[in-house]
Formats: sequence, C-alpha cells, structure tokens
Amino acid sequence: MRVDIVTIFPEFFQVLDVSLLGKARQDGIIDVRVHDLRDATTDRHRTVDDTPYGGGAGMVMKPEPWGQTIDAILDDAAGQPAVPAEGSGSGDARPLVVFPSPAGTVFTQATARRYALEPHIVFGCGRYEGIDQRVFDDTAERARVELVSLGDYVLNGGEVAVTAMIEAFGRLVPGVVGNPESLVEESHEDGLLEYPSYTKPALWRGREVPDVLLSGHHAKIAAWRHEQQIERTRRVRPELLPPELR
Repeated sequence: MRVDIVTIFPEFFQVLDVSLLGKARQDGIIDVRVHDLRDATTDRHRTVDDTPYGGGAGMVMKPEPWGQTIDAILDDAAGQPAVPAEGSGSGDARPLVVFPSPAGTVFTQATARRYALEPHIVFGCGRYEGIDQRVFDDTAERARVELVSLGDYVLNGGEVAVTAMIEAFGRLVPGVVGNPESLVEESHEDGLLEYPSYTKPALWRGREVPDVLLSGHHAKIAAWRHEQQIERTRRVRPELLPPELR
C-alpha cells in the first residue's frame, strides 16, 4: 500500500516511524512518502498562501504549488499497475486523494476499513482558511477526491487529522497488527463500543475482576462482554444502538 502526504510541515510525520506503523514501513507493508508543498514554490519566500478573493479574514492556500505537487505524485503513480480497490464499491482504479476538511464527510470505522483496501492514497494537508477550490476540482479529473472530517470541530491544519486516519486504517492493513483477531472485538467494528478489559492481578486496590471472567466459561464470558458493550454504548453513544436497544 502506498500513502503520499503533502504538507508544509513534513517533520510532523516523523511520528509514523514508531510503533506498529513504523514497523510496517520498515517491512514494506505500507510505503509512506511525505512531500513538502513549499518545494513546488518559485519565490524566495516559498509562499503557499494569498488573500482570498471576495475579502474575508485569513489566507487561502494557492493552487499552483498544490497542482504541481499532486501532478508529480499522480504521474509517478501512473507508471505503476492500476489495481481497483477491492471492496471499495467501485471499479475505479484511480488513486484516492483525501483532503481533511471541516466541510467534509465524517471519518468513521467504516471509512477506515475502506481505506485499508486502497492500493494508493494521497493526503493533502491544508492550512489557514483552506485550499483554493480549484485544486479539488482539477484533481478530480485525474483521481477520486474526498473531503473528510474527523468531527464537528476545527484544527489548525490537516496534519493531525491525516495522522489519525493513517493510524485508523493502517492497523487494518493485513500484516500490520500481529493478532488480527484483536481487531474484530474493538469499538465500532460491530456498531457497538468495546467492552471493558481486565488483566492480572485479580484484586487491585480493593477492586476485583468480574467473576465471570475468571470462570473459564467461554459462552458466559462472550454473553457478559456483549451485555457490557450494549450497556456502555447505551450510556455513552445511545445513537449507535438500534431503536429496540436504546
């Protein structure tokens, strides 16, 4: 799987060199390439933004460096075999270009599962008041474009959002997580929040591990965990439950 990231802060993504994703990169499971948007500028100040047409506060990222950088990435990818994203729901083999945006659709676990099937994803990290709309429109002529939001709040830039998304879908790529069974029982995988977990010792600061988890009765443990999932989801995220369980 290839992941390209366009940003004005390439050093931000050094965090992807650690933990499971770092090992996945070393093993060649995920190929992450970080591109400095300022490398596509031509002035001595390496300017990537300008005042917005129509007035208003803030600055907007200029289309020229974005167009040049994305063109270079897509041209390079064009020399590689085009493989449709299995399970993506479309036969479109073009790369997927994702721009974090508070105006985008919300990123969910289902999105993460879909991204994990993609052979190539390009992330564009916007800053300031956003990126010139023409960048999205132009890119859409060569690739699939999605604007994606982590939630109903605003960040200083797209770097945090991109890191979170790569963490979410990267661990679902086969070979990244050592025990793939552990992915099945996580929050949101079956529409419910994850059940509480316990480990040794059985008694800690006067707090005991629930007896059912010490029973060795797998069916009872499974039933208890499912009940805990429903109860936790009802308490914390009731909107995730079907009406009959709320």
